[in-house]
Amino acid sequence: MSLASFPGIIQTALELGLISSLTVLALFLSYSMLNVCDLSTDGCFTLGAAVGAVVAIAGHPLLSIPAAMLAGVLSGFVTAFLQTKMGINSLLSGIIVNTGLYSVTIGIMGGSSLLSMNKTETVFTAVKSLTENTFLGPYFKLIVAVIAVALVTAFLSVFLRTKLGLAIRATGNNPDMVRSSSINTTFTTIVGLCVANSFTALSGCLLAQSQKSVNIDIGSGMVTVALASLLIGGIFAGKKGGITARAIGAVLGAFIFRFVYAIALRFNMPAFMLKLVSSVIVIIAISAPYLKSRFPDFKRRMQHKKTMKKAEKEAEQC
Repeated sequence: MSLASFPGIIQTALELGLISSLTVLALFLSYSMLNVCDLSTDGCFTLGAAVGAVVAIAGHPLLSIPAAMLAGVLSGFVTAFLQTKMGINSLLSGIIVNTGLYSVTIGIMGGSSLLSMNKTETVFTAVKSLTENTFLGPYFKLIVAVIAVALVTAFLSVFLRTKLGLAIRATGNNPDMVRSSSINTTFTTIVGLCVANSFTALSGCLLAQSQKSVNIDIGSGMVTVALASLLIGGIFAGKKGGITARAIGAVLGAFIFRFVYAIALRFNMPAFMLKLVSSVIVIIAISAPYLKSRFPDFKRRMQHKKTMKKAEKEAEQC
């Protein structure tokens, strides 16, 4: 890896990081605010990618965005319905929906596991044609990603301060207290998961159109990547930060994750090792806060051992 390729690595990491940060923001809403670990993320991501691709191939690139988000809303509704109305555990609800979405997505893709959009007009090609003769030409993917992330971040910053948003946050903090306050926790859970999954589907839609293709495994491992990015972002924003600061921290965490991933790719690492790289990054992201909290105790133990050894040597000299 040469220094000349470094700007390209940063641009790639920014593009992919911003697109995947939409999924991180979805987990920020469902996991951090609503306190629901939604394991349907992988399937919802792929669903959004497939719906967006099919609509774009049909000749409606702009409609592909709301269509994908609507598909995400439906996915979130089913997950929340199983959890709140059918008495199924939230983790199991996510797994069930994720499994079912595999068949649904294959059906949307016309029975194929791969769709190509090489000759398809997308939101990215539309922006590319608008910026083709300007200095922004090489950054058309980045422009789309920045606009999408800015809009979603602004929406979350406003939405989570509304009466409904505060009710969703309260449901995640203390559902029993919320019920005693005559707030319908079923409604807040359904709304929260529907909104969160719409962002996940949007992320999948943009990634598919950016890569000009969709395969059935495009969302594989996204929940792990997004959770790791969320935890990385939490290190910078802190748990006591405001909504906007924490949302920006989530976006920053997604960029850092993709940046490390991009560097690993530049070292000509075999393709089968990339999943291991992702796992290592996740382990570091999850364990870092715990190891940081344990470091003072470790430091004290080491200092104590050092003092004891020093005392033993002085005793032997006497």
